[in-house]
Amino acid sequence: MQREAGSDVPSAGRVEARDVHFCFDKREILKGVSLVLERGEVVSLLGANGAGKTTLLRLLLGLLAPTQGEIFVENLRLASLSSRQIATRIAYVPQVHTTPFPYTVREVVLMGRLPKRSLLSSPREVDHVAVQSALDKLEIRHLADRVYSGISGGERQLVLIARALAQEASTLILDEPLSNLDFGYQVKIAQHLKDLAKDGHSVLITCHDPQFAYQASSRVALLINGRLAQEGSPHQILNSASLRSLYGIDVECVSLSKDRAAFFPREPS
Repeated sequence: MQREAGSDVPSAGRVEARDVHFCFDKREILKGVSLVLERGEVVSLLGANGAGKTTLLRLLLGLLAPTQGEIFVENLRLASLSSRQIATRIAYVPQVHTTPFPYTVREVVLMGRLPKRSLLSSPREVDHVAVQSALDKLEIRHLADRVYSGISGGERQLVLIARALAQEASTLILDEPLSNLDFGYQVKIAQHLKDLAKDGHSVLITCHDPQFAYQASSRVALLINGRLAQEGSPHQILNSASLRSLYGIDVECVSLSKDRAAFFPREPS
């Protein structure tokens, strides 16, 4: 899947990490990771705690610089882009978000428009249209005038995705979007991510749940001790052997359909 930057391949939504290493305090956290995210994909990055998932996300967002290797966004070297230029291409959905003021949901989503205008300028009509479109896309228009801190965790996650959509970036990166969500919201998030990919976004998520990854993803990548161990379609990659390598436990995998599978930890004999 490796292509040279600057090729004639359509680049919207394309992000590439090429042989990326990252060291911190003399410890090598990432060890030659190469990963390509293409337009129209939902890619789930799975790994145990400490495998390097969050570090890789921070590198892709330009918040850290690789010790070795390069990252390309839409065939442009990430290191050559300003923070604003990155934000017009990649939108980030954090795992946890709090606000110091009682912002409404509409105001939180409007924050996604900041890369499109100066910090001190008033929102324009185009900004309000983008916000309304994002709220409608996530089916949360009814929350628009609610105080963000007063809605449920699942609703807040949808609001953060709406904020990313209002940013109008081609790529969405989500860090553990399922944290503390009930089953109903997990199903909603999975469907929304697949819909966004169909609309032409590229989506990268980190998660721990193989069942969610199987349901939501077009491709999965397994990160083990700082190395990309395997990647491919969920039904190819998510099996008993790979999950044992990933988490160090025995897991029984039951295929239910093309897009659904169940995973059960095996009790020690």
